[in-house]
Amino acid sequence: MLASVTEPAIDSDRLALADTFIEQRYLAPGLLPGFAWNVVHRGEIVHSASLGYERDAIFRIYSMTKAVTSVAMLMLIEQAKVRLADPVHKFLPEWKGLRVYDGGSSLAIATTGLRRPMIIQDLFTHTAGLTYGWMYANPVDAMYRDQGIGRRDQPLDEMCSRLADIPLLFPPGTRWQYSVATDVLGHLVELIADMPLDHYFRDKILQPLGMHDTAFHVDDARADRLVANHARALTSPFNVPPDAPSSGPKDMVMVDDNSPQSDYRRPPAMLSGGGGLTSTLADYSRFCQMVLNGGELDGVRVVGSRTMAFAGRNHLPGGADLASIGSGAQSETQNDGIGFGLGFSVVLDPAQAKVVSSPGTLAWGGAASTMYWIDPVEDLAVIGMTQLMPSWTYPLRDELRQLVYAALL
Repeated sequence: MLASVTEPAIDSDRLALADTFIEQRYLAPGLLPGFAWNVVHRGEIVHSASLGYERDAIFRIYSMTKAVTSVAMLMLIEQAKVRLADPVHKFLPEWKGLRVYDGGSSLAIATTGLRRPMIIQDLFTHTAGLTYGWMYANPVDAMYRDQGIGRRDQPLDEMCSRLADIPLLFPPGTRWQYSVATDVLGHLVELIADMPLDHYFRDKILQPLGMHDTAFHVDDARADRLVANHARALTSPFNVPPDAPSSGPKDMVMVDDNSPQSDYRRPPAMLSGGGGLTSTLADYSRFCQMVLNGGELDGVRVVGSRTMAFAGRNHLPGGADLASIGSGAQSETQNDGIGFGLGFSVVLDPAQAKVVSSPGTLAWGGAASTMYWIDPVEDLAVIGMTQLMPSWTYPLRDELRQLVYAALL
């Protein structure tokens, strides 16, 4: 059960020092618009702070959506409606003839055939050979931009149809590349469950867990709670409008607000399982507690405990870490000593990761610098919300880990 603030085996004074650090380092100089965070330890919220935000603020959580989509697919796996080893073309027949990039430019590209079919596990682990258009790293992601892959106005079925004509960046199962794979996974949830992704989320995950403020858009009744999103104009790869108003020091600008013109004020054509949800600190804390509990919260079991434990193992080929199999492209984690499970990064070796944590800690974050980590060894979950793009602007995620683990008794 996720209870109210109390004081278990953790130093509350040290956690208060973390608030002071955030205020002095990031909020006072205007580097972040605010920061709201919860520390959940042994089933209770032991620290909660909303610095610069109202407690019921709604945030764009971007890639923290991926964990929800992954749990949705795990539920279908538990029902034997799909297997990790199933080829993706079983559900998307047009993907049977996928090609793999083998050189050239986006205008004259060379390709080769698949070594093996792409499987469901590849989508969970970002080893499918897919990428993101905002990477600006190769001719394949240029084709993503040309085809509008990932736009909110492009339905999932159309996105998957267009992807069938774009070569994979590498053969499935050979490398790790952050990608639209979880968006594809979300579309497969729709096809297998025979319902739209937003309905599946609502009926099977969000409502059962009491996550009543989590959705793919913010309705009129909640609009005043949607906080503004900001970006560093010179470093963000995410389409900063040229007329975005200044909102902080240097190149910090506001890229979205809660006006009726915001993309998040109306249902999107694309139900992005990779990055489309809005949520609150309270809601996502409940989701993390469910994962920490092994798939259950307040008597509601979403997924089996063995399935949840299995999802938290490193599923990268050969037990590799991201440093040895990844492309080096930006994502929501560092690479050394970090593996990847079925929807989460997984700490393999804290010493290699160079930050205090426990082996088996699950984590991810969102493009606007939101974050979470879930540590089963310490029975600990930490959830942080702000709105600044890109997420790698500041090292707050590592700093927060150091501050929190220093408070454990």
